[in-house]
Amino acid sequence: MLDPNEDTEWNDVLRSKGILPPKEKEAEITEDTIVSMLEQTIEQKAGGSGKKLDQMNLDELDELEDSEDEAVLEEYRRKRIAEMREFASKAKYGSVREISGQDYVDEVTKAGEGVHVVLHLYKAGIPHCSLINDFMAQLAVKYPMTKFLRAVYSTCIPNFPEKNLPSVFCYFEGAILKQFLGSVELRGMNLTVEEFEYLLGKVGSVPTDITEDPHRTVKDKMFSDLESDHNDW
Repeated sequence: MLDPNEDTEWNDVLRSKGILPPKEKEAEITEDTIVSMLEQTIEQKAGGSGKKLDQMNLDELDELEDSEDEAVLEEYRRKRIAEMREFASKAKYGSVREISGQDYVDEVTKAGEGVHVVLHLYKAGIPHCSLINDFMAQLAVKYPMTKFLRAVYSTCIPNFPEKNLPSVFCYFEGAILKQFLGSVELRGMNLTVEEFEYLLGKVGSVPTDITEDPHRTVKDKMFSDLESDHNDW
């Protein structure tokens, strides 16, 4: 039986006469197609869990040791171990530590090479200070490579004005990067933990993924909704 897609001179003649339809083109293999194929292969090797290999923990990688691509999996395993060790070596903190003025030089000025420090000066009984302390505790767990400290203002910096509370100071390798003085600069009691994380991220104190100001985003959405409602009138 004649195959209209077969590459023969006779078929070429028949195509030129319009007797046979044009040869079907093979699907083009693009770079995106290759990437998609690779991702599907990885997902299949990951047992359909949806996880990529470099997102797996060591136990999950061990379960795939019988794979035909054992060398590839072993390379991922070594990579994950190296990443975990590097993270563990840097993740020295993970909580908010209380310091006094006597601790300031050692904990802040001499924090060490590559160390970010976030220091909150506060006073008990001030709601905004309590809010910042709560956010500090949350972010300290999330970013254990950053040293989060807090201190009662009167015991840390002599004659520090109470009107400037709460105050947050950001340091890197002992040098000050940014200071947020007072409730206004720290956006008052309406401040959210996402906004606080964004402010610290802008300075570089935490490696946050929040690149747009959450407060501005909310305001823009509210304005957009109001404008849409106005246009509907």
